[in-house]
Amino acid sequence: MKIIAVMPAYNAEKTLEKTVRDIPAGCVDEIILVDDASQDGTAELARKLGLVTIVHPTNRGYGGNQKTCYAEALKRGADIVIMIHPDYQYDARLAPHMAGLIAAGVCDVVCGNRIRTRWEALEGGMPFYKYIGNRALTIFENMLTGQNLGEWHSGLRAYSRQVLETLPWELNSDDFVFDQQFLIQAACCGFRMGDVPVAVRYFPEASSISFRRSLVYGLATLLLLAQYVLHRLGLGRSPRLVPKPR
Repeated sequence: MKIIAVMPAYNAEKTLEKTVRDIPAGCVDEIILVDDASQDGTAELARKLGLVTIVHPTNRGYGGNQKTCYAEALKRGADIVIMIHPDYQYDARLAPHMAGLIAAGVCDVVCGNRIRTRWEALEGGMPFYKYIGNRALTIFENMLTGQNLGEWHSGLRAYSRQVLETLPWELNSDDFVFDQQFLIQAACCGFRMGDVPVAVRYFPEASSISFRRSLVYGLATLLLLAQYVLHRLGLGRSPRLVPKPR
């Protein structure tokens, strides 16, 4: 199986190299980095490291960046795609374990779970308001979708090719809520979802959205859940929750 790691990047020059070095040798066939119009030397460093490098001429947002990542990975024949943020916020050493769960047919979607314990999450630097919001939304999302993920809001993820070919992720937002749309789509389409524990890393160079944007993100997630419920009840069809035609 061809395994490709994708990195949606924005101003990641300071952390990119150590993130790449943490990916165990031989566990991925290619690494694709999409630079979302960074203001630093992210793209130049990526090329020096031998990564497949794509540069957006203008900033398209986190979700827009992922769309380019997945389209390119599929074009290059990926059977499994692992998204690793190049800001070193997630432990890239987990890549082979996440890919293994998909390759073995155990899961179709695998997420990193940063909330192993409350104390570990907070000691790792997660702001208290983000911890509370994460816990509340995750419980609500699990309850409404019938899933049992430890966390719905991690940026460390792995997907099978079938998932990427089935879900209409091209219709999703170009902003941060893209991730929630993707998981709700996966749940709605019946894909098997699981997770692995991952350490919490909050530090100055790691990307993080502000309190205001976190609030907007949370409200957008609740709206998505309402759309999901209406769709499942047959009271309001959402094109985002309908699989692509074969």
